[in-house]
Amino acid sequence: MNIIQDPTFYLLALPAVTALGLSKGGFAGVGTMATPLLALYAPPLQAAAILLPILIIQDMISVVTYRRDWDAWNLRIMLPGAVLGVGLAWAIAAHVSDDVIRIAVGLIGLGFVLNVWFGRPPATTRTPDPKAGVLWGAVAGFTSTMAQAGGPPFQVFVLPQKLPKLRLVGTSTIFFAVVNAFKVVPYFALGHFTGDALGTSAVLLPLAVATNFLGIWLVRRTPTALFYRISYALVFMISVTLLWQGVSHLVAGA
Repeated sequence: MNIIQDPTFYLLALPAVTALGLSKGGFAGVGTMATPLLALYAPPLQAAAILLPILIIQDMISVVTYRRDWDAWNLRIMLPGAVLGVGLAWAIAAHVSDDVIRIAVGLIGLGFVLNVWFGRPPATTRTPDPKAGVLWGAVAGFTSTMAQAGGPPFQVFVLPQKLPKLRLVGTSTIFFAVVNAFKVVPYFALGHFTGDALGTSAVLLPLAVATNFLGIWLVRRTPTALFYRISYALVFMISVTLLWQGVSHLVAGA
């Protein structure tokens, strides 16, 4: 088992893994930037494969931490859709441009946040539509598999529900822990779990674990209102980044 030794890779990998740790600690969405960062060095699916073993270890830590704080209804609705999304991504991974996926995810997240910030708030709180939950779960599973970018679609459905902070974090943690477990087989089948990828994952793991605990510590000390403002701001910044990367790569390749 070898590891990637190019210093350029680690200049990108260190902030990417730090973002993953903070995301898995509770600031859901910030980890979306990890794969695009590594994709500046390696093909996107290869970058995602390097990160997946790290994500699974982080999931174990976060699931134990938030095991009492999660919303069963959302998981029951969204996870069946997520399984379909992972399966669809597996089936068409070789035929869909990663840049098209980035643009789609960026548009979804950007439209969602702009509607929250500038749209007219509903007069009454509406019960979430289960069919919409299945749909957004499928989109999250698909985009998570293709580009580790499942955060914005998940948040489109869950953030408007205004769940208590720790329940929101716990629900996100368990949802993506299950999604990441389902992604192992497709990544093996697509041939992205190479010796170099797994060895490099092991090198990055200590930083990932440390930043995971940092994220948990920060979430528990952030007031709920501020936490939601930060969450929306992160979705906005990540969505703009994904849009910029997808469009710029398409234009460069034209």
